[in-house]
Amino acid sequence: MHHHPEILGPVVALAAWTMLIWLWMYATRIPAMNRAGIDGAKIVGSTGRGLRDALVEKGEEKASWVADNYNHLHEAPTVFYAVAIVLAMVGQGDGLNATLAWAYVGFRIAHSLLQILSNRVLFRFLLFVLSTLALMALVVHAVIAVLLN
Repeated sequence: MHHHPEILGPVVALAAWTMLIWLWMYATRIPAMNRAGIDGAKIVGSTGRGLRDALVEKGEEKASWVADNYNHLHEAPTVFYAVAIVLAMVGQGDGLNATLAWAYVGFRIAHSLLQILSNRVLFRFLLFVLSTLALMALVVHAVIAVLLN
């Protein structure tokens, strides 16, 4: 078995978590649409926002929390994936950077669970800030490794 940088573990873990959230989104959204009397086959040209608004109007807002989180997993984590892979490529994907990457993933998973289960915005924001601090440290390390060496 060949060795790979430790930082690839958190990369794969967050990608897998994102796919799990995709499954969770449809497992909650489709039944919510049925309860709300929304026929997905008849929706033409609607946006995700339009569907969200229709679900909220019918008292099914919680189903949108999962979709909101799925969207959030395609925002800042895109920077995480890029910088983690760069760090792995330049031989800086172990030790502190791997630990920071796992911290980032842990904070993002906690953020997902909090958003989906209770959606307390203040606590979500706190987890988002903590994850961003870990991400910023990874970016600084990548800048040092790639641009200042």
